[in-house]
Amino acid sequence: MSGLSIREGEWVVVCDGAKALILQNAGDAKFPNLKTLEVFEQKDPPTRELGTDKPGRTNASTGTIRSSVGQTDWHDQAEQQFLTKLAHHLDAAISAGKAKSLVLIAPPRALGMLRPAYSQALKNALRAEVDKDFVKMPVHEIEKHLTAA
Repeated sequence: MSGLSIREGEWVVVCDGAKALILQNAGDAKFPNLKTLEVFEQKDPPTRELGTDKPGRTNASTGTIRSSVGQTDWHDQAEQQFLTKLAHHLDAAISAGKAKSLVLIAPPRALGMLRPAYSQALKNALRAEVDKDFVKMPVHEIEKHLTAA
């Protein structure tokens, strides 16, 4: 990964489907110093606690044929809700002038879930997307990975 220049005051959002770190560069583009502004975490209960019913059944419109309906992917739904809330939170921060530009770092799957929730203001403020999973790294490691040449 080539070094990414992070502007002074710019937000760096590192997330996956269950956790998000909102960091701000307190340094400058040459010597970034990322400080944690907010951390969002979603509890990730086991599937047995998310959905209690077994998959549904349906009858054909004619005859006596019955078939099952696919199981709902509760974790997938929970990730989507979490990432949509995150996008709305970022949009509100941009609209309120708390952030002027941001860099978003997330695994490809999370980026795919996030993009449909981007508002126009968020799209305009988004300077870069990085498809990496850095959310479990300490902040100083994230800094190193982003600025590495």
